[in-house]
Amino acid sequence: MTLKGRQVLITGGGTGVGAALATAFAGAGASVIVSGRRAEPLEKVAATSDAIRAIPADVTDETSVAALFEAAGPVDIVIANAGASESAPLGKTTLEAWERMIAVNLTGTFLTLRAGLRQMQGWGRLIGVASTAGLKGYAYVAPYTAAKHGAVGLIRAIAQEVAQRDITANALCPGFLDTEMTERSIANIVDKTGMDADKARASLTRHNPQKRLIRPDEVAAAALWLCGPGSEGINGQAIPIAGGEI
Repeated sequence: MTLKGRQVLITGGGTGVGAALATAFAGAGASVIVSGRRAEPLEKVAATSDAIRAIPADVTDETSVAALFEAAGPVDIVIANAGASESAPLGKTTLEAWERMIAVNLTGTFLTLRAGLRQMQGWGRLIGVASTAGLKGYAYVAPYTAAKHGAVGLIRAIAQEVAQRDITANALCPGFLDTEMTERSIANIVDKTGMDADKARASLTRHNPQKRLIRPDEVAAAALWLCGPGSEGINGQAIPIAGGEI
């Protein structure tokens, strides 16, 4: 499959799944823009390929997102990947923590996909990287879970609006990933429970029937599939990448 001539914009593109997406799409011949709040990791990703360029932006800020798309120029594929996670029992969750999770995981997805759709004239693909937390409940991450459920609902609604156009909208829902975010979650479990790191990791991998973390390149492969030939009928779906968890 080749995506030569297509331009892709990926938020949260400096690390983890975002970096894997950038590498995969550049490898398929696309021109890639990676965006995020921190310039340094974006530049590191951009340095790996002449097909990748970095444009810093904050997906929670409407003006910043508008400036991102203006700087990017016409984009065929928009991947709303930026996200963050915090954990605490619901009773100890502050309003500020709730608002942070909604801002990046839901509002950021809304602003990114809205801006992407507004500038699409012909063929297009809108993809949100959600989570299995958008399909089920997890303890101690209520704001994150609510935001990801909202992102899945948003994408399903968008899919109905674009169904008569040559555009599709879908969500990818990975389980616990082998990324920096998961390493931070493991460290948090260790800090709060005294559990050793191996047991903390096992507490996450047990959710996956394959008893492992999902690799970022597996998410990238699914995103490429949604942009390839034969994907036209895949619209409004929330696709788990979780070894059978959902």
